[in-house]
Amino acid sequence: MTEATMQYAARHRYARTTARKARLVADMIRGKTVNRALELLQFSPKRASTYYEQLVRSAMANASQDENVNVNRLLISECKADDGPLVQGRLRYRPGPQGRSMPIRKRTAHLTVKVAEEAAPPENIDEPEASESTGEKKSKKKRAKKTSHKSATGKPRAAKAKAKAKAKAK
Repeated sequence: MTEATMQYAARHRYARTTARKARLVADMIRGKTVNRALELLQFSPKRASTYYEQLVRSAMANASQDENVNVNRLLISECKADDGPLVQGRLRYRPGPQGRSMPIRKRTAHLTVKVAEEAAPPENIDEPEASESTGEKKSKKKRAKKTSHKSATGKPRAAKAKAKAKAKAK
């Protein structure tokens, strides 16, 4: 992306999911268009997908505030999930085997989505016409394939011809 491309962000801080699980969803939508990302998120069974769906819609709304942005051409340029603090800021404990205690870590995550408008495709592109040299190369390849020393059965052509000659002689 060029530096002139404006990015529009949306953040969900302290989301009640782990960053590790949210990164699975973030990796799924990163680099996709916003419409494609919303389709993927809508049918994803992951809990974090609902958080990301809200974030993508929010980032789209932020981008739509700018009159120069075409919302249908937005791409998800950055999508990440960072670790947040533990719920209540501490560990809690539950009983473990043989009188021990086992820690409970209720994790949170900070989710971020940034969208940017994809570059406009150049309008007047002259498509290069197929040159004759490429057509000649293709026909040479076909001829070379036909004149191969092996037949379709995998046996050398000379051996096949000898076998036919022997069959005629008998």
